[in-house]
Amino acid sequence: MHVVSTAIPDVLVIEPRVHADERGFFFESFNHRVFAAAVGREVTFVQDNHSRSARGVLRGLHAQDPHPQGKLVRVVVGAIFDVAVDIRPDSPTFRRWVGMELSAANKRQIWIPPGLAHGFLVLSDAAECLYKTTDYYAPAAERTLAWDDPAVAVAWPLEGRPILSAKDAAGLPLDQLLAAAGAAGQDSR
Repeated sequence: MHVVSTAIPDVLVIEPRVHADERGFFFESFNHRVFAAAVGREVTFVQDNHSRSARGVLRGLHAQDPHPQGKLVRVVVGAIFDVAVDIRPDSPTFRRWVGMELSAANKRQIWIPPGLAHGFLVLSDAAECLYKTTDYYAPAAERTLAWDDPAVAVAWPLEGRPILSAKDAAGLPLDQLLAAAGAAGQDSR
């Protein structure tokens, strides 16, 4: 496995060692020991998710607060443009984003640590994504960052308007998202 750091150093691209011949291919998609060494700490995954989306669907940008989820994302059918946004106010990479193509062909994975927002745009006719999470889905904790927030300025490779869910279309700009999370935290004390 080859691990590449990104402009947000704790967001990692993981490229598996693929053994291919005329019969097909084999690769280890996850190895706990190797993964822990790559990220520099023990990580426990508690949930696996599988999504299928059509071309032009944009999912995200999602985060949970509280109960942030780390995600290990890969694509098994098609291709996506996958994005992680640092929404941690105390982080040196706050407001930065990284994006890359993940596909069934390139077999790359991306590790998005807890506390970042995540989303993707489908580039192929359809795409199926598998991702492991470090915490359970908590609907009351879910926060949606506006996919088109100019303060973050993700350069999505769009061809026209994306196809959005109602929840994603109602995403908040980062400043409002953080203010809402702060207010929710104060209300729960």
